[in-house]
Amino acid sequence: MTASFDVKNLTLDEKASLTSGGDLWHLQAIPAKGIPGWMITDGPHGLRKAVRSDTATDQSIPSTCFPPAAGLSSSWDPDLIEAVGRAMAEECIQEQVGVILGPGVNIKRNPLGGRSFEFWSEDPLLAGVQANSLVEGIQSQGVGTSLKHFAANNQESDRLRVSARVSERAMREIYLPAFEYVIKHANPWTVMCSYNKVNGVYSAQNHRLLTEILRDEWGYGGVVMSEWGACHDRVASLAAGLNLEMPPSHSDDQIVSAVREGRLDESTLDARAQELLDLAAKAAPAMSREGYRYDPKDHQNVARAAARESMVLLANRNGVLSLSDGDDFAVVGEFARTPRYQGGGSSHITPTEMSSFLDALGKRGIEAEFAPGFTLDDADQDEALTNEALEVASRHDVTIVFVGLPESTESEGYDRKTMDIPAKQIKLLHGLAAVGSHLVVILSNGSSVVTSTWQKDADAIIEGWLLGQAGGDATADVVFGDCSPSGKLAQSIPVRLEDDPSYVNFPGGEGTVDYGEGVFVGYRYYDTVGREVSFPFGFGLSYTTFRIDGLRVEAQGPCGADVEVTVTNTGSCSGAETVQLYVAPKGPSPVARPSHELRAFEKVALQPGESRKVSFDLDSRAFAYWSEARHDWHVEAGDYGIEVGSSSRDISCREVVSIEGDGNTLELNDFSTYAEWMADPVGAPILTRAQEGSDSERVQGMLRNPKVLSFIQDFPLTMLEAFGGSDVAAVCSAALAEYHRAREARRS
Repeated sequence: MTASFDVKNLTLDEKASLTSGGDLWHLQAIPAKGIPGWMITDGPHGLRKAVRSDTATDQSIPSTCFPPAAGLSSSWDPDLIEAVGRAMAEECIQEQVGVILGPGVNIKRNPLGGRSFEFWSEDPLLAGVQANSLVEGIQSQGVGTSLKHFAANNQESDRLRVSARVSERAMREIYLPAFEYVIKHANPWTVMCSYNKVNGVYSAQNHRLLTEILRDEWGYGGVVMSEWGACHDRVASLAAGLNLEMPPSHSDDQIVSAVREGRLDESTLDARAQELLDLAAKAAPAMSREGYRYDPKDHQNVARAAARESMVLLANRNGVLSLSDGDDFAVVGEFARTPRYQGGGSSHITPTEMSSFLDALGKRGIEAEFAPGFTLDDADQDEALTNEALEVASRHDVTIVFVGLPESTESEGYDRKTMDIPAKQIKLLHGLAAVGSHLVVILSNGSSVVTSTWQKDADAIIEGWLLGQAGGDATADVVFGDCSPSGKLAQSIPVRLEDDPSYVNFPGGEGTVDYGEGVFVGYRYYDTVGREVSFPFGFGLSYTTFRIDGLRVEAQGPCGADVEVTVTNTGSCSGAETVQLYVAPKGPSPVARPSHELRAFEKVALQPGESRKVSFDLDSRAFAYWSEARHDWHVEAGDYGIEVGSSSRDISCREVVSIEGDGNTLELNDFSTYAEWMADPVGAPILTRAQEGSDSERVQGMLRNPKVLSFIQDFPLTMLEAFGGSDVAAVCSAALAEYHRAREARRS
């Protein structure tokens, strides 16, 4: 089935009707014109199709629950993520869903963010590249995605109305790049705006975001829809660049009246309606595949592979892992029997099947002594459960302990109150350590938790995040060495919550939240100030070992570089290493810059003894910062460190490359400082000539006096007269006049 629809064939009322949903989960259909109203429904880590179409909280049909982004992001594996996307799309086709709502690429600004399990990373490049693969996988099957939540949706507290007060530079360097990357590389069919305000303007009616940046600057031509209930003024939203209000407020007459009264240009309505018609046409081929059925076993295998790659081995003292089937071990922790595999809220999926770790042991024919150790509610610890767990552990060489955050602590709608796992679980860990059994701790959580209070008790730690419905089998695969863990942290694990750079500004109050940390989010802060962390961004161990060496760097053009490095598996088993490249500005800068930033990565699977060369092409954005003075990206001339390693704190090799820069200097004026004049390639020689050519003893005295020169560095030229008198003023006026003549000559 192929389809095309033309807005010219619609009446004003019909065009207006398209800009609001048909119901809670459908686009508006116009049967008389043959226009379908395809279903759009929740993701983002599987299909959540409600049994009833008139409620947002009803039970959903069974579908494969893949690992949420909290886990999948730690795979650092775009190819794997694309395969997950293809599988999700196949389930959408079977269920006649034209657009699945996701992925969410909002930055993990603070570990307490209640919806962090749905988001990818504290780093915008990692978030953008991985979410891009999910979009490409889904849309390759003819099903649309909805990139969300645009923009600055980084908390659940007061999320329906809070105003995120964030600088232009922080928006451009931290909170927008993941959106930009996916828009420019995968062209998602839809984008969903956020509930919150950005600098005082609701996202759903933010012309700067939806039109000037998204459409005009980035070239987006798809549909922008509201978060459910986020559209407060349909006319203002449509004028700002929003296509679709969801769910419908049955207020199409507002649009019709605005057009008839001249308050809304009909060409704007036509453009937004046509984009909705184009969306309906794009989904038509996939939605016409009646009777299509996906293979649940195949999707379970994809989910299991994704869960394996999502786990991060944080510690493994004395090689306690991996275990063999015949090893003497016990299992403690209710999560081993009742797995925590996803978060709460609109993304909550009804899985097609479930595997706990105990289930996985049963499939392997392994009988292990088990004690639940604790309950998953808020009740005080039952000492009988503690005693039972200690007795069980005392009888075995190794105890595998499953701890983490109960489901009620992480959900859409509210933020966490603490980074700690429940106190009764920590107390149990301390008790188990005293028994003498080797402890293997497996975590279940959707965002970072504090490990510093108990990690010394553990011989091995696996950060399991949330692993979806195949998590039990996948955990057994890793524990018993069927595969080597290869996950890397997409989110730093600080020593304590108070170390987080946004600590004093999260979640704000009185309707606003200040993003006071600017661009210093996550490792950008920890690494710049040398703050100790429990486990750094990008960290993850393996059952094998790797060497990264042979770094070669060559500048390409004025603002780019080619990088090549060799990675070798130096251990005794197969495994995968993620080669991470960070760029570190070396010289002084007019703005505060992080000590280094992730600019490229590649995951490489290697057999023992195998080596492979990895190449990276760095463009100007790898070296740029957002200049608020220029309202544009700017590459300074100077030296930059190229750091390559296996985490942000484990750098194997470094080289320095000299970059010419983009030559985009700011135009000087009489309010530019003396230092700015002397740093400018055009202004410096002009001002120097003017000073040296003056026969004023006062001017010459200033030039020969280091203390005076130091004192006047931050003085605008126009203010030097107050301290230097008319002779100095004459020099400044002459320099300014010559500078303007030189600029005009260059322009002509």
